[in-house]
Amino acid sequence: MDTLDTAKRVLEIEIEAIRKVQERLGESFRQAVEILYGCEGKIVVVGMGKSGLVGGKIAATLASTGSPSFFLHAAEAAHGDLGMVYKHDVVLVISNSGETDETLSLLPALRRMGLKIVAITGSTESSLGRVADAVLDTHVEQEACPLGLAPTASTTAQLAMGDALAVTLLERRGFNEADFARVHPAGSLGKRLLIKVSDLMHGGEDVARVKLNSPMTEVLLEMSAKRMGTTTVENEDGQLQGIVTDGDLRRAMQNKMDFSTGTAADLMTTDPKTIPETALASRAAHIMEQNSISCVLVYKDDPTRVTGMLHLHDLLHAGII
Repeated sequence: MDTLDTAKRVLEIEIEAIRKVQERLGESFRQAVEILYGCEGKIVVVGMGKSGLVGGKIAATLASTGSPSFFLHAAEAAHGDLGMVYKHDVVLVISNSGETDETLSLLPALRRMGLKIVAITGSTESSLGRVADAVLDTHVEQEACPLGLAPTASTTAQLAMGDALAVTLLERRGFNEADFARVHPAGSLGKRLLIKVSDLMHGGEDVARVKLNSPMTEVLLEMSAKRMGTTTVENEDGQLQGIVTDGDLRRAMQNKMDFSTGTAADLMTTDPKTIPETALASRAAHIMEQNSISCVLVYKDDPTRVTGMLHLHDLLHAGII
């Protein structure tokens, strides 16, 4: 047995399983999306065994992308947990065979409550498939397990179908970054989605500023005092005209520029990168990365009126990058 050959075979079987599921997508998928989108309560994902484990992940993905959802273990549901289900909910049942006893035993009770049922199953003609309002076919020709017993390709197909539902519903609801941030407040993901430029920028007296005709000695002193490695260059009305950076100074020295007679206007870059205070800090990180710079200028309403500076070190310290 070659380890890599086995791994490649497993992955190829599972890739092929998803490809076949994709080819069979049709009107039943649209019906399922309409049912789930129209849910006025929560999407209750029901499963047992390995399908139940997949169901837990699908429920979590739905909930985190704008479709309120929770997982209900089929066996526990029959012993009281069915009380978590209400008349405005929709049920998403997962069973590869469509004949799982614990799952089927719930169907009469769900029907008595008048609930819509969407099924993810590998057998559309099963008991589950015949009862459901919409059936999503995740049949696989073979499991990756050489014994054909351990759920492998079938659970991969179920998981992929769940992701397809979640992302389709996300787009249908117009779920955006702000919505995503609301349900992901913790950890690095929350930081990237919640922290704005205004939360991290240096403003007020911390912003280095010189005028167009400021001599190079003044430029150097201002950059040194504010410790940003950058200074804005403004006209007499305080409008942004350019920027001078450490890099500009190094290039000027290499070109043997006369610092005794030069001014900020002689050295500045005239198209500095700017960003509004309300933008996400992660957007600023993207701008810095794309342009190989370490600082962006911040404005409130008018891009020519700088209100702050945001440095790469601020993003690093905050855990944005």
